[in-house]
Amino acid sequence: MTDHHPRRVARALLSVSDKTGLIEFAKALAGHGVELVSTGGTAKAIAAAGLKVRDVSELTGFPEMMDGRVKTLHPKVHGGLLAIRNNPQHAEAMNAHGIAPIDLLVVNLYPFEATVDQGADFDDCIENIDIGGPAMIRAAAKNHDDVAVVVEAQDYQGVLDELAANEGATTLKLRRRLAAKAYARTAAYDAAISNWFAGVLENDAPGFRAFGGRLIQSLRYGENPHQKAAFYATPGRRPGVATARQLQGKELSYNNINDTDAAYECIGEFDAKRTAACVIVKHANPCGVAEGADLLTAYRKALACDQTSAFGGIVALNRTLDAESARAITEIFTEVIIAPDATDEAIRIVAAKKNLRLLLAGGLPDPRSLGLTAKTVAGGMLVQSRDNAVVDDMTLKVVTSRAPSEAELRDLKFAFRVAKHVKSNTIIYARDLATVGIGAGQMSRIDSARIAARKALDAAAELKLTEPLTKGSVVASDAFFPFADGMLACIEAGATAVIQPGGSVRDDEVIKAADDHGIAMVFTGVRHFRH
Repeated sequence: MTDHHPRRVARALLSVSDKTGLIEFAKALAGHGVELVSTGGTAKAIAAAGLKVRDVSELTGFPEMMDGRVKTLHPKVHGGLLAIRNNPQHAEAMNAHGIAPIDLLVVNLYPFEATVDQGADFDDCIENIDIGGPAMIRAAAKNHDDVAVVVEAQDYQGVLDELAANEGATTLKLRRRLAAKAYARTAAYDAAISNWFAGVLENDAPGFRAFGGRLIQSLRYGENPHQKAAFYATPGRRPGVATARQLQGKELSYNNINDTDAAYECIGEFDAKRTAACVIVKHANPCGVAEGADLLTAYRKALACDQTSAFGGIVALNRTLDAESARAITEIFTEVIIAPDATDEAIRIVAAKKNLRLLLAGGLPDPRSLGLTAKTVAGGMLVQSRDNAVVDDMTLKVVTSRAPSEAELRDLKFAFRVAKHVKSNTIIYARDLATVGIGAGQMSRIDSARIAARKALDAAAELKLTEPLTKGSVVASDAFFPFADGMLACIEAGATAVIQPGGSVRDDEVIKAADDHGIAMVFTGVRHFRH
C-alpha cells in the first residue's frame, strides 16, 4: 500500500551520549541535503569530521548554561518538533516566532543505567539523569505524523534505507515504529531511575513501581508453542544467562533461559575458591548437585543423583570449563552448559555437538547481593527482594541431644544450600557433598521426602549399588516439618541428621522423634520457600 504521509527530512537535530555510528550517519544525512543541528560534544564530533553543523544555541539564541543542563529546553526546539505541519495556526506561529521545523530527532540518553552499574556515588547518578533528551524524544514521538525520532544507533541504517528509497523522505510506518520504541525507551529509563531512588531511600514499597528492559532476543514461543515470548535485559550486571556470551548452539528457548537461570543462581552458592561444583537442572529444579576436588568429579557426583532426569538437562559449573569436564558432559544429551569461562580445548570439544549451547557468563552471581524479583498475578504484580540468605551466615542451633558430627554438619550445610534453589515443598538428601535424593514441589512435605527416597532407590539400581545412598545421608527441609511424620519418612530412608528452619507449633514433637531415633537436628531460623 502506498504511504500517503511521506515526510522529507530537511533538518535533523542530533544530540547523543553514545557516539557509535554517529559520524557515518551524519555524513549520510548530509549527503541527502539534510541540515545538521547539534549540541555540545555531538556538534564538536560532527564538525571535527569536516561536516557543516549548526550549534543548537545558534538556533535558540541562547547559550548552553548550568553545565549543559539547559540547552534544548526551548520553544525553538520543541516548537520545531511539535508543530503540526499542515495546521495553519501552527505554521503561522512558526513564522511569527522564527521557529524552523525539525524533521528528524536523533537522541540517546545520558548513561544513567551504566553509571549506576559502575557503582557511582549519589551525585554522579543524579547528574546522569537526562532531562532535555526525554523531553525532546517524547515531543518528537507525539508528533510522529511529521517527525522521525531515533533513540539508538541500531536504527540509523533503517532510516537511511528509507531516505534512499523515498527521495529523502520517511514513511509513516517507520515513524510510528520509531515513536513506539521511543516511548518504551523513556519508560525503561524512568523505571531505572525510580527503582534506583527507591533503593537509595530503602523504600521497599514505593507508591508506583515500574520495570523496564532492553530486548535481548525475540523468542520463537514461550513455555508452550501457542504462547508469544521475548527476553529482556534489565539494569544491573548480575552475571548469568542475560549477560552471558553464547559461543555456539541453537538459539535459546524460553524454557532454556528459565532453566539456565535456575541452574546458574544455584551454582552461585558455591564459592569457586573453596570448591569446584556442578548443578544439573531439569524443569527449573536441580536434579543433581555436588561439590568436588575438580569439575569432573563434581559433575560425575551430580550426575549420579539422577541420571535419567539429567538427560536433556542444563549443566552449570562454578569454574572454568576444562577439557575433561567437557568430554564427560558431552557424553549424554545436554541442552546448555553455562560456566564463568572455558578453555580453548573445552570449547573445541563442545563444538562437536553443534546443537549444544555453550554460555560463558564471565563471573558468578553473588548469592548475598540485594535485588528484586517480580511475578505477575491477575491485575497486579508481586515484587520482593531476592532470597539472599546464605547458610554460612546463619547461626545453626542444635536442638537434639546428639549434635551432628563434623562430616554431618558439612553435608547439612551443603543440603540446605541446595534446598534454597528447589521448588517447595523441598526435601534434599545429601551425602559426601552431593545430593543423593531430591524431592521437589509437592503439596505435602512427606510426599517430597518419599519421592526423594524413591529417586534414590532408582539411582541405586542404575548404579548397581546394594543400597541407596540415602542410607547414612543427611536431610534438609526448606521449611519446618509441621508434623513428625515427614521427618520420620526421612529417617526411614536412612538419614542420620536433619537441617530445617524450625518454628512449628509442634517443634517439640519433631525434636522428641529425632531424639528417639538418635538423630542429630539443627535449626536455621531461616526458611527458603521457592514457588
